[in-house]
Amino acid sequence: MRNMTLAAFAFAVLVAFLGILLWKVFRIDLTIIVALAAGMAFYDFFLYRRGR
Repeated sequence: MRNMTLAAFAFAVLVAFLGILLWKVFRIDLTIIVALAAGMAFYDFFLYRRGR
């Protein structure tokens, strides 16, 4: 349970960092890269949650 909490916290920190980055430097190409990075992290988070 502790690992799951840490994984959720790490995902939240990543999303917050990427959100701040987009807020300060809004460009379409950067938005696409951030969306891909957040999507891959989200996918990995749910694979980890399932237990692989």
